[in-house]
Amino acid sequence: MLRRNPYTFVGIVSLGIAATALYFSFDLGKKIVDPEGFLGPAYVRLPGLTLLFFAAGIVPQAMHRYGVRRTFWGIREVIRTDWTWARFTYIALGLLSFYTCYVSYRNLKSYLPDLRPPNWDTKLDTFDHWLFFGNYPSDLLHDVLGTGIIAQIIAVIYVSYLMLIPITLGAYLVLNKNVSIGAWYATALSLNWVLGTISYYILPTVGPAFNAPTRFYEIQNTPAGELQRSLFRAGRDYIENPNSTSVYGIAGFASLHVSVVFTACLFFHMTKIHLVLRTVAWTYFVGTLIATIYFGWHYMSDDIAGLLIGVIAVWVGAWATGNTKRQKEHAAAGHPDVDNPDVFPHPHEEESSGDTAVSTA
Repeated sequence: MLRRNPYTFVGIVSLGIAATALYFSFDLGKKIVDPEGFLGPAYVRLPGLTLLFFAAGIVPQAMHRYGVRRTFWGIREVIRTDWTWARFTYIALGLLSFYTCYVSYRNLKSYLPDLRPPNWDTKLDTFDHWLFFGNYPSDLLHDVLGTGIIAQIIAVIYVSYLMLIPITLGAYLVLNKNVSIGAWYATALSLNWVLGTISYYILPTVGPAFNAPTRFYEIQNTPAGELQRSLFRAGRDYIENPNSTSVYGIAGFASLHVSVVFTACLFFHMTKIHLVLRTVAWTYFVGTLIATIYFGWHYMSDDIAGLLIGVIAVWVGAWATGNTKRQKEHAAAGHPDVDNPDVFPHPHEEESSGDTAVSTA
């Protein structure tokens, strides 16, 4: 009965990590903060994106069904005929779970200097040097790719992650009518924040750029370099000023840039979205992977651990929402593990039976 609702598992997980963040916040005398991105606070950013995708989902349909002149009337009709309270509820649950896990992760990450000061950088840096036969992987990338225009391109790829991942989540939750698919993606992304937090506390590091900054001076005039300086200033303020409102945001192992983007790509591949979109996603992933080493955000060990987190997040997300192969076969036999109607029913046809093909709004 634990997984009768596709959001039960991630709901429990989000409550667990939130309780953990609140406990350490109280224990350390720190306030829970809502980290702000360049698009504003998460509690503004996520609902805003949802509204944009909601509009993108219904306006074209209204114009197509009822004509441009009757768009406003058509919007009302599309909402009345295609949207149910259940659908709104699932979207809200997906966003709330993601938001809760993310904010808890950011706060627990901020407590690292108090609870688990970094002490693994030398070991991981030495491993990188050994792995690449007496070379640092970042130096090799600088030699091969240069430190000019390519640095600017890779930096844009790296920092754009902050915007693209919430956008893909909003798209899947709002534009896709399949309950379990949206829940699967929301669960997988949320698990990245939880597993990433655990990895930070297992092997606390700051990463090559903060441990050995002289190796990265040539690429400081990039968006990624500016972000590193911003994180360094905030981190120093957090450590030196007990009353600081700054958020400490430096952690190396594991790479959540790699884990989250890999999670998205693996999920897109498994749900068979359009080949062009999958190709773009995997290309973006390769750029992200290169950027983590090129700018010294992470060691190779961090990226390998990030790949592992991505695999675990996607698989557990599939299991928790009834999307494994075995569960689908079980459901086809009439014994679903999770209540996940393939398509939201028409508000006036909720009493009807029969299978409906998966579609998008």
